[in-house]
Amino acid sequence: MAERDFEARHLDTLDRDLGRYSNMELALSHAGRPVVGYGIAFVFVVLAGVVAAAVFGQTSNTFVVVIAAIFGAYMALNIGANDVANNMGPAVGANALTMGGAIVIAAVFESAGALIAGGDVVSTIAKGIIAPQDMHDPSTFIWAMMAALLSSALWVNLATWLGAPVSTTHSVVGGVMGAGVAAAGLGAVSWGTMGSIAASWVISPVLGGLIAAAFLWFIKSRVIYRDDKIAAARTWVPVLVGVMGGTFASYLVLKGLKKLVSIDLPGALGIGVLIGVLLWLAMIPVIRRQSEGLENRNKSLKILFGIPLIVSAALLSFAHGANDVANAVGPLAAIVQASSTGDFTQAVSIPYWVTVIGALGISFGLFLFGPKLIRVVGGQITKLNPMRAYCVALSAAITVIFASWLGLPVSSTHIAVGAIFGVGFFREWHSERRLRQMRLAVPDRPLLAPEERRRRKLVRRSHFLTIVAAWVITVPAAAGLSAVIFVVINALAS
Repeated sequence: MAERDFEARHLDTLDRDLGRYSNMELALSHAGRPVVGYGIAFVFVVLAGVVAAAVFGQTSNTFVVVIAAIFGAYMALNIGANDVANNMGPAVGANALTMGGAIVIAAVFESAGALIAGGDVVSTIAKGIIAPQDMHDPSTFIWAMMAALLSSALWVNLATWLGAPVSTTHSVVGGVMGAGVAAAGLGAVSWGTMGSIAASWVISPVLGGLIAAAFLWFIKSRVIYRDDKIAAARTWVPVLVGVMGGTFASYLVLKGLKKLVSIDLPGALGIGVLIGVLLWLAMIPVIRRQSEGLENRNKSLKILFGIPLIVSAALLSFAHGANDVANAVGPLAAIVQASSTGDFTQAVSIPYWVTVIGALGISFGLFLFGPKLIRVVGGQITKLNPMRAYCVALSAAITVIFASWLGLPVSSTHIAVGAIFGVGFFREWHSERRLRQMRLAVPDRPLLAPEERRRRKLVRRSHFLTIVAAWVITVPAAAGLSAVIFVVINALAS
């Protein structure tokens, strides 16, 4: 009887698992209406052009800089609509944050990251993909950067409309490569760099998925399946919070605070270990007090992971704003420098007014168009609870640190979404394993029909195929579009 009750609860959970999607709050529904959203976005990109004209001054290249600022603002809007979902989606899907709360936190921390720690010096042409000297003259370079900026923005916009979280970094890389090939030929491309980027398409999501699955297995074996779950949580949750705190400390030092302080990987790891140990010790009495009076059930465990999950989402947003603002305004900064000085072969420092456009654009894009991708990442790939979402967030930070140590150019989008896939596929494997164990214990138990087994999959295959396909074609699609745009701009300019 007990086994039948367990199986009924187990199968009922699987039935409901993917059917729960969060509704956006009423306050955001008005802003999310297409006409209102597009209208606000249009006003923002126009204002970006006005600011560029006012700051840059009246020169022969003012019109070019204004158009570039408009394209940069458009790209920033698309980064906010697409990329930020990877940081906030797990917390929203786990019901640790409402959609409105997630958007407010993300907007604040994305902007803070961009304005405080962003604007670092970037290479002249997107991380050494194209040799600057092959551009021959400033005009060719400017048109190439303009084409790269517009093509990457258009591609990310299309991916958002399709509901596919893609790498904005890879979009910019593809745009620069395509424009560079159109301007200077295939020989201008650093194919070694492009090979490393292609390898990261596979390495980063697989690594993120494996790490997330490993942490979920640990939580299940050490906490969830223990007879006294609360006692186990008092032992292990402080350790897990300490691991998360230390990992994010190292992550922020490496990826989010490069402009403020320069620390190498061993130093960052040392800081992370110290902060992790201190946080572990500090959390022991906190978790003990928080767990008093809780029932010995899985639902009680979710409470203990809620605050760490919210903090991790905020820290991921800060680091993302610090790093990915350059995807929106790096080419714009290069155009500003080439237009004002004629120099396009040296490193480019991003002016503060350009960083402000990027920071505000990311925030506006998130507020106006972000909920769609947040829902996809947070609930439509696989069902997340605070424990699973914790594994996703921690995996994202660990994978970035590990990739930095290996020198791999990875995408935070690929890592976060790969971690969600890893959690979902681990749950499928674990559910099948438990059902097999039950059938061994009761040999005459009837088997589910193949159609029913497919229906109970815990990862939505349609989203999996759409997202993977979008990842694979991001660089070539952005490159092809950029090459076409460059040819058109160059023809019009001539």
